[in-house]
Amino acid sequence: MRRPAPYHRLLPTGVPISLLHRADLRATGATGRQITDAVRDGRLLRLRRDRYLPAGAHPTVCAAARWGGRVDCVSVLQLFGVFVRETGSLHVQMAPDASRVPRPDDAAQVIRHWRTSRAAADATLAPLDEALLAAVRCQRPRDAIATLDSAWHLGVVDEARLNELFARLPRRYRSLRRLLDRRAESGTETLVRLMLRAIGCGIELQVSIDGVGRVDLLVDAWLLIECDSEAHHGTWQDHKRDRRRDAAAVALGYTPLRLLAEDILYRPEWVADLLRRTIATGPAGRRAFGSPEKRAR
Repeated sequence: MRRPAPYHRLLPTGVPISLLHRADLRATGATGRQITDAVRDGRLLRLRRDRYLPAGAHPTVCAAARWGGRVDCVSVLQLFGVFVRETGSLHVQMAPDASRVPRPDDAAQVIRHWRTSRAAADATLAPLDEALLAAVRCQRPRDAIATLDSAWHLGVVDEARLNELFARLPRRYRSLRRLLDRRAESGTETLVRLMLRAIGCGIELQVSIDGVGRVDLLVDAWLLIECDSEAHHGTWQDHKRDRRRDAAAVALGYTPLRLLAEDILYRPEWVADLLRRTIATGPAGRRAFGSPEKRAR
């Protein structure tokens, strides 16, 4: 697989891509006493023997370095802003021959992936393609699809690299490729799309409707689904805008349905049942107003 774009172009500030070696610091003219003083003063972080990072380095990177490895799998993707469902554990890539490895105090909070890597010895992050491969295998299929949709939508990977990724995965994962859609603007939107697909609905993504605007999902030409999160719908102004959009949609003969991100993530069975019952009930107002299908563009 071709190497991904340089990390510094995609990562947030405060995420160094390599550890500082004591010998490197000495090569710049720093004395041993100056290095010690910098650590004592908090200007330099000592992660393990002879390995350092500048003050203010991202805590995820620091934690992985202290465990003797580098950030890996879904933890790397989180640094890029890619959607992952599981956020409570730190995923660390460890070399198979690593020695004197610290033992996590809480095994549930640190997941170690023991494998070889083409990363440089002092790299703080697993290469992006390796992290994506690990994330697909480490997650449930639907969550993996949501992660890949997100990475594709954000431009972290392109279609060619996705194809190469699936060529490297075991055959049992190949069927996931045809389910990806870069138009999905959130992981929760992908998860709802997959629920609707299982029901057998016709689904359109990011559809623009005159008088309403762009909607996340148009289902069977009558049901408008929006996947709302606190990050983008947390103010009264947001609520007023959403209610006006819903009112305009109802006037056009559509049925709007707003789903909360927390329900999609933490009550998926309830959401799936709600969708099944909503679809079974049928389009409210279609008989009175006529099919709204022609009004979508």
